[in-house]
Amino acid sequence: MLDSPQQVHALLMDGTTVRIRAAGHADRSEVLRLYEEMSPQNLRLRFFGVSRRSAAAAADRVAAPTRPGYQALAAVIGGQLVGIAEYETAAPGAASAEIALAVADGLHHNGVGTLLLEHLVAAARAAGITRFTADALADNHEVLKVFAGLGLHTSRRFDGPEVQCTVELASDEHYLTAIEERGRSADIASMQPLLRPRSVVVVGAGRKPGSVGRAILRNLRQGKFAGLLSAVNPAARAIEWVSCQASVADLSQTPDLAVIAVPAAAVPAAAEDCGKSGVRAVVVVSSGLGREQGAALLHACRSYGMRLVGPNCLGVANTDPAVRLDATFAADRSLPGTAGVAVQSGGVGIAVLAGLDRLGIGVSTFVSLGDKYDVSGNDMLQWWEGDGMTELAVLHLESFGNPRAFSRTARRIARHMPVLTVDAGRTDAGRRAAAHSAAAATPAMTRQALFTQAGVIATRTIGELLDAAAFLHTQPLPAGSSVAIVTNAGGAGVLAADACAEAGLKVPALTGGLAQDLLALLPAGASVVNPVDATAAVSESRLQQCVNRLMAHGGIDAVLVSLVPTALASATGDELPRAITGPGRTHPKPVALVLPAQEARVTLCPADDGGHVPAYADAQDAVRALSHAVTRSRRLARPPGSFPSLDAVDSDAAAELVRTYLKTHPDGGWLDPQTVDELLGFYGIGQLPWSWAIDEDQAVAAAARLAGPDGRVVMKAYWPGLLHKSEQHALHLNLQGEAAVRAAHQDLVTRFGDLMTGVVIQPLAERGTELIAGVVQDGVFGPLVMFGLGGTATDLLADHAARLAPLTDQDVHDLITAPRCAPLLFGHSGEGPADLEAIEQLLLRLSRMASDLPQLAEAEINPLMARPDCVVPLDVRIRLLPRTAVDPYLRRLR
Repeated sequence: MLDSPQQVHALLMDGTTVRIRAAGHADRSEVLRLYEEMSPQNLRLRFFGVSRRSAAAAADRVAAPTRPGYQALAAVIGGQLVGIAEYETAAPGAASAEIALAVADGLHHNGVGTLLLEHLVAAARAAGITRFTADALADNHEVLKVFAGLGLHTSRRFDGPEVQCTVELASDEHYLTAIEERGRSADIASMQPLLRPRSVVVVGAGRKPGSVGRAILRNLRQGKFAGLLSAVNPAARAIEWVSCQASVADLSQTPDLAVIAVPAAAVPAAAEDCGKSGVRAVVVVSSGLGREQGAALLHACRSYGMRLVGPNCLGVANTDPAVRLDATFAADRSLPGTAGVAVQSGGVGIAVLAGLDRLGIGVSTFVSLGDKYDVSGNDMLQWWEGDGMTELAVLHLESFGNPRAFSRTARRIARHMPVLTVDAGRTDAGRRAAAHSAAAATPAMTRQALFTQAGVIATRTIGELLDAAAFLHTQPLPAGSSVAIVTNAGGAGVLAADACAEAGLKVPALTGGLAQDLLALLPAGASVVNPVDATAAVSESRLQQCVNRLMAHGGIDAVLVSLVPTALASATGDELPRAITGPGRTHPKPVALVLPAQEARVTLCPADDGGHVPAYADAQDAVRALSHAVTRSRRLARPPGSFPSLDAVDSDAAAELVRTYLKTHPDGGWLDPQTVDELLGFYGIGQLPWSWAIDEDQAVAAAARLAGPDGRVVMKAYWPGLLHKSEQHALHLNLQGEAAVRAAHQDLVTRFGDLMTGVVIQPLAERGTELIAGVVQDGVFGPLVMFGLGGTATDLLADHAARLAPLTDQDVHDLITAPRCAPLLFGHSGEGPADLEAIEQLLLRLSRMASDLPQLAEAEINPLMARPDCVVPLDVRIRLLPRTAVDPYLRRLR
C-alpha cells in the first residue's frame, strides 16, 4: 500500500497532496508548458531574461538521457506538473552540484519549492553530494527566502545584480526541526476536513436498521452534527430523516468528509466518485478489501488528494461543541472532554472508550485507524498537539509506518501531555495475531526502546492503561518516588508496601517529629512506621488530618490510602474516601485510594474542591499507576537529550570503505579482522593491539611482539562466517611461551584445516567486567543499539537494554543504567567503578556508525572489557548488506 521508491506523496502547506517523482524524457512537454505559462517577470527571475529559448533549453535538459551527476524531480498535482527541481555536478563524483528550481505561477508561497528541495537534498546526499550552489538575481526575493528557510547552513555572495547561494547539505537538529515544523503545519491543514468537516456524506447508508452505514448516519444525526449532513443510496430518498442522493456527484454541495460503508468490492469506485466530486477526506469502515482493492482505494485517495482513515475501522469522532462529529458505529457516544484516543483495533477502541466513560473522562477526538493505509498515530499526535482541547493522548498501535518520525513527534508532545499506549504484540503469538493488519513483527525490545525514548507510557493491558489514565487525569505529578501508606487494616498496608517496593518506589520509615505528630493524631494502638496503621477505629477527621500531615512533609512525594469498611469507625467505608479529599487537602501532591471492597477495578471519587481522586480495588494497580506518574515526572525534570559532537570521525571514508567492500561482495557478508579494524578506526573505536598470522611461524612472531608483562597471549581462529568462537572452541587463552603458541596453532589447524584462513593474536586482557555492545538494523525501526552483560553468559542471562539510534546523551545514560548488571559498573563489586565516560563514548560512536551506514546490518562487540581505567573491545564482528539509505525524516505520506 506504500508509495514506490520512484515516487512519494507529501503534503503542501494548505494540506494539498502532491506527488514527488523523478522527471525525465517523457516530461519535456510538461516542463515546457510550465515555463511557457509563467509571467514575463517570473521568467526573468528564473532565466535572468525573458527568452523563450531558455525555457526550451531547460526542458531539453530534463528530457536528456540519464547521466551521472544529474537528477531532476517533479511535483505533480492532479496529474499536472507544477514544479521542477534539478541538480547537476560539474563532473561525475563531484561533491558540489548546481541547482535550479521553478514553480508554477499560481502555487507560490504554498511550499512546493521547499518540498522539492527537501527531496532533492535527500537524493543528493545519497549520491555523495555535500553542497548545493545556485545563482539568482538579487531581486528574486522568493527563491532566496526558500533557500534561507530550508534549515540548512546557507551563505550568499553578491556580485552586482546577481547573488550566489551556497547550501551545505550536512543535516543537523536544526534542519530536522525545520522539516518537522513544516510537516506539522501541512499535516494539521490536511486533517481539517477529516476532523472538523463542515459537511459529511455517508456513502452506503442502508435502509435496514442493522446496517453499518445506517448506524453511522444515525449517530451523526442524533449527535447533532454541526454541519450539513447527507447520504448516498440510489434506492432510497431518505434514511434516518436525512435526504439521499444516487451519488456524491448529485449532492447540492460537495462534502468535506465522506464515510464509506459499502461492500469491499464497491469501495474503490466509491472513493473514485468522492475524489472526482472534490471530497477532501474519506473514512472507510468497510472490511475485507483484497490487495488490488486496497491499492485502488489508496490510488484514488492519493490522486485526488484525500486523506484516508481505514479501511476496516470503527470511524471518527470529535466532541468539540463547534463540530459535534460522531461518524462511528459505536453503540454509545463518548462524553466530551480532553482525552484524545486513536486505536488500530475497533474492538480495543470500544473497550477504551467504555472504560474512559465509566471513569467520567471525556474524549476530545476519537479515530479508529483500522488498517492504517494513510492516517496514522503520528498524524493524530500532531493534531492533538494543536487542537486546543486535548490534554491526554491514548494510543493503541499494532504497527508503525515510520517509527523514527513517530519517536521524534511523541518525544516532543510527551513533554506537554501524557502519551499512553497499550504495548500490543509483545510476544510471538501476539505479533502473529496482529498480522491481520500487516503489523510489523517487531521484537519487544525494539518497541520498548521506541516507547522509552519517546516518553510514551507503555502499559501491558487496557486495564492498566485506564488505571494510569485515571491517575494522570486527576493527580499532579509526584516530585519523587517516596510514598507514605495509610491504612485502617494492617494487612492491606503490607500488600501496598510490597507493591511499592516491587515497583521501585520508596516507602521510607517515618521518624522524629513527623512520627510523634501522627501518634498524637491517631487512636491508641496506631503504628506510624510506614505503612501507617491508623487502626479500624480511626475517624474521618483524624484520617484527614493524618493524610494532610503526611502531604505537608518534605520527605513524602505521594500518599497511598488503603481502606476497608468497618463498623468501628464513625464513618462507613463509602464515606471515608471523601474525608481525605475534603477542603483540608491543600498540598499539591498526588494521593490515591485502595478500596479492596469495591467492585470496579478503578473509579474516580469526587472531591469537595471539584476534582477527583482515583480509587483502585487492588494495591498493585494503584502502585503501577503511581509508578508511571513517577517515571513521567523524572523524565520531565531532566532536560531534553542532545547529540554530543564526536571527534576522530571520518564518515566519508567509512562510506567509501563500505562501497568498496560491496563492489567485491555484492551480496554482503562478514568483514575480515583487518576491515573491521579499519572501519572501527574511522569512528575512533580502538581495539586491543592485535596481529594477523597465516601460519605457525607468523603466530609465534606475533605472540612474541604482543605479549604483555606476564608474557601471555590469546589466539583466535578465523574464517568467513565464524560467529561464536567459544562455542566452536576456536580460541586458546593464556598462551605463554613459543611452545604453547605452536601447540595451540597446530590444534586449530588439526581441527579446522583449510576452513581456517588465519589466526588473530592478542595480548591477554586484564580482568574486568565483561559487557556486550552492538547494533542491529531493523527493517522498519532502523538501527538499534544494544548494551548489557557480555561474555559467555550473554545469551543465557539476556541482561540487555536497547535504544534506537541516533542516541542522545540521555539515551546513553539510560542504556548504561537499564541492565540489571549496571551496579557492577558503579563499583558494586568492590573493584571501583568502570570507565563510564569511555563506555558512553563507545556507545555514541556505535550509534553514529549505524546512523551513517544503512548497510551495517549488525555489529557486535563481545566481550567488551570494562575496567576503571579503560574500556577495551576484545572481539568484534561486523556484517554488511547492500542497502540503500532512506531518510526517515523526509516528508512523505505513508
